[in-house]
Amino acid sequence: MITEETLSISKRTNNRFFFMIAIGLVLLIIGLIIAANSGGHGGEHGEAAAASHGSTWVTRLLANLWLNNVYLSGIAVIGVFFVAVQYVAYAGWATVVKRVFEALGNYLPVGGIIMLVLFLGPILFTGHNPIFHWTDHTLTEVGHANYDPIIAGKSGFLNVTFYTIRMVVFFGLWILFFRWLRTQSVNEDLNGGLEPYNKSIRISAAFLVVFGVTSSIAAWDWVMSIDSHWFSTLFGWYVFASWFVSGLAAITLAVIFLKQHGYLRMVNANHLHDLGKFIFGFSIFWTYTWFSQFMLYWYANLPEEAVYFIERLGGYDNHYTWIVFFNLLVNFAFPFLFLMTRDAKRQMLMLKIACIAVLIGHWFDFYLMIMPGTMRGNSGFGLIEIGAALTFLGIFLLMFTKGLSKLSLVPVNHPFLEESVHHHV
Repeated sequence: MITEETLSISKRTNNRFFFMIAIGLVLLIIGLIIAANSGGHGGEHGEAAAASHGSTWVTRLLANLWLNNVYLSGIAVIGVFFVAVQYVAYAGWATVVKRVFEALGNYLPVGGIIMLVLFLGPILFTGHNPIFHWTDHTLTEVGHANYDPIIAGKSGFLNVTFYTIRMVVFFGLWILFFRWLRTQSVNEDLNGGLEPYNKSIRISAAFLVVFGVTSSIAAWDWVMSIDSHWFSTLFGWYVFASWFVSGLAAITLAVIFLKQHGYLRMVNANHLHDLGKFIFGFSIFWTYTWFSQFMLYWYANLPEEAVYFIERLGGYDNHYTWIVFFNLLVNFAFPFLFLMTRDAKRQMLMLKIACIAVLIGHWFDFYLMIMPGTMRGNSGFGLIEIGAALTFLGIFLLMFTKGLSKLSLVPVNHPFLEESVHHHV
């Protein structure tokens, strides 16, 4: 008999999340103090602090906060995206874990507020944002010593007002569709019938169109515009691939933890197998987008295009070179070899190891996208990075578990629930 399962978040668990946030903040503050007293580098490097763009501890703080929020906001919207895909595809296999997908979207309002503060805050205080070189208005003033014709040519799109409007619209639409789908889930639990399911299909179809446009532009805005002279027509797909495989790993890891704690009793090795196949397949897809972008730029060898990879492979005294190879090892070679067999995709321990590796690996992927354009050769990996990551992870887990506990983990009135329970591959 199929019954509801309600997740109860104990006070002890919540305290652990708050403790994670507190430890993160303490490490972050200590790291900032060390960085401020050592010329802005957190003690990891001995170079003298420069006055140029991306050389101060303030920029490093902002870059780390931006990195973690972009990464986790992407995982959150992927949860909504994956729900929509299931509805539009009339998929039944994932019904028993659907509420895990949905709960990821609970972080979106927090992520949107943080994003706005991080972007507009520095501009309100100093006139420009040190993460985004193009926010310096002197770059577009003809006749000014700082005038940059390339950035001036992009100013119709890259300007503070239009950028802020896009950010608000993107998060507003994602949150709106998340709330719509969540409302239909609630109605389905309360009233049953096919009406909530059919409405969810229509909402999901609209969301997929919106997501296809907004996710690509968000990738240009939030990541690619950091390297404001550089551009890539494939970059939207690349960021989506990194977000998507990270979201799949987060979903799978959450399902495993819930299963191990006595929840999601109807989840079996067949559901884990399908989740594992998604992680395996989209790790290869991420590698395809990485190689496609790299190979074309390497082959053409145009300076304005190749500069992105030159900075990361050999540039800044090989500062980022090890991360490039670490990236390929952890995000492609490891999940490809580790999850290749059928058994590996059906064992919780193997999947748990793979998911943790993928989540760490793609955090470094975003680190590699953001840090060279903001910190140049002055970035590091120390208390600031660890503290910021722990703080954001704690906030994300608080919002995620709060979303999980609001509804039954089992959508008991979903029309495909029986199919999901008896799913076999």
